[in-house]
Amino acid sequence: MSERIGLVGAGAMGGAIGTRLLDTGNALTVFDLDPEKVAALVEKGAVAASSSAEAAAGNSFVITSLNASRIVEIAAFGAGGIVEGAATGTLIVDMSSIDPGATRDFAARAKERGLGWVDSPLSGGAPKALTGELTLMAGGAAADVEAAHQVLKHVASNYTHMGPSGAGQTTKLINQVLCGLGFLAVAEATQLALDAGVDAEKIPQALKGGRADSALLQEYLPRFATKDYRRTGRIDNMVKDLNAVNDLARETGTSMPMTALCAEIHRMLTAAGLGGEDQAAVMEFFNGAKEEIPA
Repeated sequence: MSERIGLVGAGAMGGAIGTRLLDTGNALTVFDLDPEKVAALVEKGAVAASSSAEAAAGNSFVITSLNASRIVEIAAFGAGGIVEGAATGTLIVDMSSIDPGATRDFAARAKERGLGWVDSPLSGGAPKALTGELTLMAGGAAADVEAAHQVLKHVASNYTHMGPSGAGQTTKLINQVLCGLGFLAVAEATQLALDAGVDAEKIPQALKGGRADSALLQEYLPRFATKDYRRTGRIDNMVKDLNAVNDLARETGTSMPMTALCAEIHRMLTAAGLGGEDQAAVMEFFNGAKEEIPA
């Protein structure tokens, strides 16, 4: 069954989500501050909106895919925002990766306006969105999380209700701890293999099925070994998430020394001008040579 969906945010991730929703037969109205991003989805069958409010109007679901809590707040509650155009009962599904505390606040404010709110950040990136294989971790009221699945089933193969509002975002931060540390571990191991004269590109096959094996190893070690930095995610987005992890760790009194170091390394890479590059560019920290990054 197709759904009528509004989409606010059509960047790399939002664009992939929108493409998949259109490919699976849904009606999509899209808004983004960049008209070229909107046009790319219009060419695939979406309808362009001139504001977040217009993207929400007449739709049962509104998906947001944005970069920061402040941007989500403006898109939802600012002038021309989602709440201005959404009818009572509309369900807002925030697929951004933002602060859990801000998410709880947004959900409460949406409820006051008669709207539902589900935080459903993702793992898997744009490639998995295009094939409907994202991993989603959802927070919110059980009924809202179940209703959101009517739409999210088109983009995700793994969808888990983690608890009340903010629980999805907290789970995403845990995901980012594991990914951030994992990227550095795989990059460091790759550099050792290269320096020691081992054929690094054979390592994923050699370790397949063993305890060191992982999806990250299989996907990224060959990319590290060949400096394949095609953009599927950004280092500065990881910095944002790891900063949020550190904030949460302070709130909970959790000691996270390895994550703190991981965040610092990512901040160093950003300071070196690599923040806009793909996560694979963490390899530059280990090889010690800042070379021109392939476009």
